[in-house]
Amino acid sequence: MHILVTNDDGPPSNQSSPYVHSLIHSLQSAGHVVSVVLPHVQRSWIGKAHLIGAAVKPTYFRPGTLHKDDGTTHDFPRGHIDGEDDEEGDEWVLIDSTPASCVQIGLYHFFQERGPIDMVVSGPNYGRNSTALFALSSGTIGGAMEAASCGKRAVALSYAFSSRDHDPVVISEASRHSVKLIEHLSKNWREGVDLYTVNVPLEPGVSQNKVLYTAMLDNRWSSGSCFQAVPPGMTESPDLHEQELRAQGEKLGKAETESSTRRAPANKSRIEHKHFQWSPNFSDVYRSVEESAPGNDGWVVKEGMTSVTPLKANFMHTPGIQGEIKLTDNEEPALYSVVDSDDPYVQSLMERALQRRIGTACRLVPSLSDLPSPSTPVFQYREYERLDFEHIMMHSPSSLSNAYIIRKALIRKHYLSNTVSTWITKHPESILKKHIKPALDFELDYAEFLDDALLELYELRESLEKNEERPEQEKEWWILKPGMSDRGQGIRIFNSEDQLREIFEEWEVDESDDESGSGAPEQENQEEDDDHGVVTSQLRHFIAQPYIDPPLLLPSSSNRKFHIRTYVLAVGALKVFVFKEMLALFAAKSYCAPWEGEDEMQDLARHLTNTCFQEGGSSNEGSVRRFWDLDSQVPGLSDDWKEKIFDQICAVTGELFEGAARGMMIHFQTLPNAFELFGVDFLVDENGTAWLLEVNAYPDFGQTGEDLKEVVVGRLFEETVDVAVKPFFGLGQSAVNGNENMRLVADVDLGRKI
Repeated sequence: MHILVTNDDGPPSNQSSPYVHSLIHSLQSAGHVVSVVLPHVQRSWIGKAHLIGAAVKPTYFRPGTLHKDDGTTHDFPRGHIDGEDDEEGDEWVLIDSTPASCVQIGLYHFFQERGPIDMVVSGPNYGRNSTALFALSSGTIGGAMEAASCGKRAVALSYAFSSRDHDPVVISEASRHSVKLIEHLSKNWREGVDLYTVNVPLEPGVSQNKVLYTAMLDNRWSSGSCFQAVPPGMTESPDLHEQELRAQGEKLGKAETESSTRRAPANKSRIEHKHFQWSPNFSDVYRSVEESAPGNDGWVVKEGMTSVTPLKANFMHTPGIQGEIKLTDNEEPALYSVVDSDDPYVQSLMERALQRRIGTACRLVPSLSDLPSPSTPVFQYREYERLDFEHIMMHSPSSLSNAYIIRKALIRKHYLSNTVSTWITKHPESILKKHIKPALDFELDYAEFLDDALLELYELRESLEKNEERPEQEKEWWILKPGMSDRGQGIRIFNSEDQLREIFEEWEVDESDDESGSGAPEQENQEEDDDHGVVTSQLRHFIAQPYIDPPLLLPSSSNRKFHIRTYVLAVGALKVFVFKEMLALFAAKSYCAPWEGEDEMQDLARHLTNTCFQEGGSSNEGSVRRFWDLDSQVPGLSDDWKEKIFDQICAVTGELFEGAARGMMIHFQTLPNAFELFGVDFLVDENGTAWLLEVNAYPDFGQTGEDLKEVVVGRLFEETVDVAVKPFFGLGQSAVNGNENMRLVADVDLGRKI
């Protein structure tokens, strides 16, 4: 999980904040991503307050040795000043405000590059926060309450100490115990709960004692004022006073003390000048605990057990949740996972998505040989050639893979053209007819056989013949795509038979220079040559389609042509989802119509939008943008043009996958224990019509770049885990029909069950 930690005691200090560093260390050791925003000084007893009118400023804390006061505070974060040492290491944010303000700033103004916050942990507090009297003023609970008010799951954690002689061994045990409890609550979050307030007795062996759900004891101050009158100028510093208050309160335990409230003589007529210091009578708290029935939070902590109080974000405990929480050390995970990608970009994001959305219920292992048994539930996210399809077929009820075995009907361009034409023939009113240009597929081994190929391509031959008589601006242009290429390889545009012949002759020259012969194996992702041509194994199948002109151009993007990369999730046999976050991939140069300029036909940088075609790939400035960040107003289109495009994409995608599944069952064989992420590309013309270009297996997620890494690919993988992985293993059905980020566009029952 990505956990935001705050507290009300400030940065680590053996005197005033002795627990927070240990908790953060334990969370990190358990594999969690931890971001930290703390008040820069002690802010206890402040509740869920904000300091109105104050300018909030951060400083930056670099923690030192665990249990030692050797951390350092800095005015600027690492690397802010040119030439400054940019070493790696933890760096926390300190805010000169309240715990609630720390939560607000941590959630919305820092750490976005680490992805969404899954949970906020406030604490561990220096002292217990059991019973209403402590809870209503607690800055620790106030921080968690602020997180709940922002829609985040939150835990307020407090350590009830009996001695200020803080034993690192006891603190470490409490921290490990707290982490296990936090993980348990995350996996078993009860309906109706906004936050939990947890009190852990800071005693040896606490991890062996019971953990109980409790109600909060509703108690009152009963012995008079919580302020003590003191002579002017005699007040103590807030930090020192807080230490003394906590020490006094925890030492009281079961003992009762007399109220220390001073009262002015009744016959005094003149107002006496006094100062006042917060000095609550903790005997009120402990007396109420002693007099209460067993089971409330105060009583449970008194008995040496950990209390877990479920709350609503209005300080009321959630009713109906009670009993003991069992924490086990060797709990068997619900599933194992093998994540094995050649791309570190993908590897890290998928591992993190599993950790965030499934947590400790999923255990990563290097290979299938590390499973306890062959029938153990396992999820493979691997490169296609390394997927163990035999295991997938032999153990279908417990084995899930990230790819179908056969899906050529979609990912091979010449197969895709047959898929579409077959479906349209059977369904003349299909939406595919209005959003996919008719494709002519043919085979050609050598340029000298082009005449023979054209004899059967009468539509293309007729168009090229008419072009000989047409003015330049009225000629019909075509785009040529090798049927088994990807990453922009071998794509050309032409408007005459001579140009088409020159293209094939150019490739034959390249082929003659290849001393290795034509034995290259067929692969999904082959390395392109320096001229963005095609390798020998791709020289056979081709498709030709009418070139889409004019495309939609955005003045804010220098009138560069762009296409939309849509991520499509196909699950089982068969549900199809479209991920709402889409990319706009721009060409390297401003667009010109094919007939404009001298030799513009050869300047493919104006016509091809694949970032792999561009020098430097996605590093070209502005070449990859978030679709929903594109111009809201475009001449000739309505202000909701992006929503209309998305609706078109969803409709076309749903019918395309249904057409492949029903009409090309030999070449698209879905499995109930598999899913696959596809990259589906669309081009929008100037009228706002989305045209399908191609479908890619194992799309290049890395082209998204770093700026959009979290919001697009990171979120895509997390939604994929929710929609495809968790339901298969019985870990939650809430997203089985999609959600606001994953729109269900096809639900086709092909009769294939596990």
